[in-house]
Amino acid sequence: MNKIDRRVLKSRQAIQSTFLQMLVKEGFDEITVRNMTEKANISRKTFYLHYMDKYDLLDKIVDDHIAQLREICDQKKDTGLIEDSVSWFSYFEQHKSFFAALFKSRDASSFRKKLSSFTMGEINKKINEDSYPITDKHIFLKFLGTAIIGVLESYILDEVDSDIEIVAMQVKQLLYKLNIQITFPKTGYA
Repeated sequence: MNKIDRRVLKSRQAIQSTFLQMLVKEGFDEITVRNMTEKANISRKTFYLHYMDKYDLLDKIVDDHIAQLREICDQKKDTGLIEDSVSWFSYFEQHKSFFAALFKSRDASSFRKKLSSFTMGEINKKINEDSYPITDKHIFLKFLGTAIIGVLESYILDEVDSDIEIVAMQVKQLLYKLNIQITFPKTGYA
């Protein structure tokens, strides 16, 4: 097992911490490597030893969040969609300022693509094959994924005035109205 040098860890922590503070206060679009390195009290050379640019840094942080979301979904794989949704929305609630800054950004498109891809994959795991009302599975998953991300974005940006359970229940009701069968565990969630 390779041990990472403490100086490397300290530099990465300084960069990421400063980036996250700036992301929340100023927004992604306003962040520059120069400003970030000045606030982190590191050289630009040090930054570029770890990341190619601010987009690479954002991608690595988003990848970490997606990995944590995947772990949550894997732990909840035997639960129903509502319980899954509550856990999922709770994660976003815990990191609300981070995700709100990304949803507001014009330049953070890689975040949306990664979140969309992840969401479509998780939806695909939860619905029955008989639910696809059209022959193109990708379009069907894209439609549902985009809808769910839209609800999530509205929730994160405080455009939806409901708690997590109510939002999850309404998503479930919409899926049933669309006649989409959810795969539930044998314990009987319906």
